[in-house]
Amino acid sequence: LQLVESGGGLVQPGGSLRLSCEASGFSSDYYAIGWFRQPPGKEREGVACISSRDGPTNYADSVADRFTISRDNAWNTVYLEMDSLKPEDTAVYYCAADPRGSICILEGIVYDDWGQGTQVTVSS
Repeated sequence: LQLVESGGGLVQPGGSLRLSCEASGFSSDYYAIGWFRQPPGKEREGVACISSRDGPTNYADSVADRFTISRDNAWNTVYLEMDSLKPEDTAVYYCAADPRGSICILEGIVYDDWGQGTQVTVSS
């Protein structure tokens, strides 16, 4: 089971990025997939998650009106569309898989498998 993130980079405040989490070795449709981030010098925090079988989504309050999580089952990929980015969104972003995820939650401890992360930097 492998997760690979991509799509990070440097963007100006107010800009947008789309992160991808490509799964291999399993069908991600049966897993809850979460996006987490770790800002420099801070603890990891949950950002967004999508439950298995296109079930409910869940967002951190800080991103709920700016970020959108979605799946493309044909490509076994989960996306995180990030709009109106702010400097405080700067972090390494990770995706993770929870095989028990009929209803996803933003607690890292329930996720078994993690990607290596992709850096997002929001700066002018």
